[in-house]
Amino acid sequence: MIGFLRIVGLVNAAIWFGAAVFFTFGIGPAVFSPDMRQVLGAANFPYFSGAIAQLLISRYFDLQIVCALIAVFHAFAEWLYLNRPLHRFWTGLLAGLLAASLLGALVLQPHMKKLHRLKYSPAATPAQRVSSTSAFKVWHGTSQAANLLVLASLGLYLWRTANPSNATRFRPPGKLQG
Repeated sequence: MIGFLRIVGLVNAAIWFGAAVFFTFGIGPAVFSPDMRQVLGAANFPYFSGAIAQLLISRYFDLQIVCALIAVFHAFAEWLYLNRPLHRFWTGLLAGLLAASLLGALVLQPHMKKLHRLKYSPAATPAQRVSSTSAFKVWHGTSQAANLLVLASLGLYLWRTANPSNATRFRPPGKLQG
């Protein structure tokens, strides 16, 4: 059971971190690349590349939430089965990652989607387009900064999962109390 718990935690952390790296440095830039501009055409590029990005970001947040929940259940299972104490820093890191994933999926992504639609809506006034473009830039910058923070946190979490503490549920023989 100990080996199974360790494998589940390590595979989850690796998938979570790998997906974040791939999305940040592979998928994101590809959607707004010159190749995508050529595929969509210059007239369609700004709107549709953003719409495609919104669809991919939605799936990315779904994966982030699933991995975060697995990590929380994994930490809880280690606490129950191995009687390992929950360290405040690592528990806080997991809580922060879960909160960031939920905020991204439930607040950030829907708001940015709304701003993106308003920015390119033919029914929007020029003032609405300017304000939505400005607001979108702020939200996008915030999301990029948060994504880099999440990426660094996931790197820490992967390291911790790959290098667990050696605390076991039993006391060493020399430490028995009489």
